Amino acid sequence: MQQVGAKGFANAQLVDPRQLPVPIADLSRRARINFSYAWILHRKLMLRLAAAGIVAVAIVGAYEAREAVVAGATNLYGIAQGEFARAGFGIDKINISGQSLTSESTILTALGLQAATSTVSFDADAALARIEAIPSVKSAAIRKKYPGELIVTIEEKVPMARWRIGDATYLVDEFGNAVARDDGSFRELPLVVGEGAADDAIAMVRTLDRYPQITRDLAALSRIGDRRWDLIFYSGLRVQLPENGVAQALRQLDMYQATDQLLDRDVAVVDMRVPGMVSLKLGDVAIKARADAAKAAKKKGAATHVVDADYETPAEKAAEAKPQ
Repeated sequence: MQQVGAKGFANAQLVDPRQLPVPIADLSRRARINFSYAWILHRKLMLRLAAAGIVAVAIVGAYEAREAVVAGATNLYGIAQGEFARAGFGIDKINISGQSLTSESTILTALGLQAATSTVSFDADAALARIEAIPSVKSAAIRKKYPGELIVTIEEKVPMARWRIGDATYLVDEFGNAVARDDGSFRELPLVVGEGAADDAIAMVRTLDRYPQITRDLAALSRIGDRRWDLIFYSGLRVQLPENGVAQALRQLDMYQATDQLLDRDVAVVDMRVPGMVSLKLGDVAIKARADAAKAAKKKGAATHVVDADYETPAEKAAEAKPQ
């Protein structure tokens, strides 16, 4: 500190502080000073807040301009497609092979081609995913052949049976999944009928393959209550199989066919639902034949008990032979 001598106060005057003026504050200078202090103390925080603000503004701007951006990208894509097509890379030939269950129109729809689609910009992976989502398609391959050809190869699922539900008939694969509508081209496949029949059809069809005597004239397999099967033959015969022990019942039926030709007889129903017992419901011809046979047997039995008036017993003959 510096000491002021008496000379320093030689010209001093008494002053009332209340009469001194108040200077106007310089706000800009004060703000600069405050910002400098804040920058020194909180520089990192201020930088982070500024960056977050910039990102937020950018997001809001992009959201507001989203429609314009999408429209612009679409226009650019369309222009590029058209340019490629005009340059000779437009798709003008599609070679499809391997399909029989799947219609060409279904495959073309899945390809998703437009008028100006080019081989350069065609998304083969997306089209392949759509084709393999078709129920009848097991796998597929798409190859571009420049300048303007697509080669589509289809491998379809193999139908194992026909499934009739209501008025519709479908082809089902080895897993019981419906793969296509039946157009009548697969009449050699076994027909299964009823709700839930497709789920267990393949196992039953494979079991029946062991018994050609039974399946020779088999028209359909009917699922009853989603629990058991009935075999329906072209003759109208119905064989009611049990819920359990189907393999044993089929072996027994095959034996009856081999020894007695049971399935060729005039029988309406063969009931095998009760293990160890087989019940038959006869057809009209068999019922009449049995009735006629019963009448004939009854008539024949009655005739054996008629007494001939001229018949003589041995005692009567001996009495007549004695001399009178």
